[in-house]
Amino acid sequence: MNEQAADIQSAGIHATAVELRVLIGQLKRRLREEARLGDFTWSQLSVLSRLDRDGPATVSALARAEGVRSQSMGATVAVLEDAGLVSGAPDPADGRQTILSLTEACRECVKASHAAREDWLVRAIQTKLEPAEQEQLAVALELLKRLAQS
Repeated sequence: MNEQAADIQSAGIHATAVELRVLIGQLKRRLREEARLGDFTWSQLSVLSRLDRDGPATVSALARAEGVRSQSMGATVAVLEDAGLVSGAPDPADGRQTILSLTEACRECVKASHAAREDWLVRAIQTKLEPAEQEQLAVALELLKRLAQS
């Protein structure tokens, strides 16, 4: 491949990357709209998502995972506790620490949120895409998985 062809290919890959980033952002925003999670900040929602995905954790562990100071995470967790979404229990290995987990009410809310987003996606795929396009989307998912795992 000559230099000009390589430059054209590189420009095309760059344009694809930009378009993919923008599209993923739009899809994330659309899915958040469907989630109906209330008036929580992105940091609060991120903590709920992390506890749902990774399980119980201390404030310190959450702060490290989210890249914030423990004091900031403490404030975030306090709002979630006040809202009845997170509860704490003493750490059996170190009584000075508290292990935080989602409350049952929060788990139900998360479950309903996932269902709402999946329902929207199913309806959108069925109504906006032809059967052949639905198959193309399934193939594209495998490619996106490979990108996400890189």
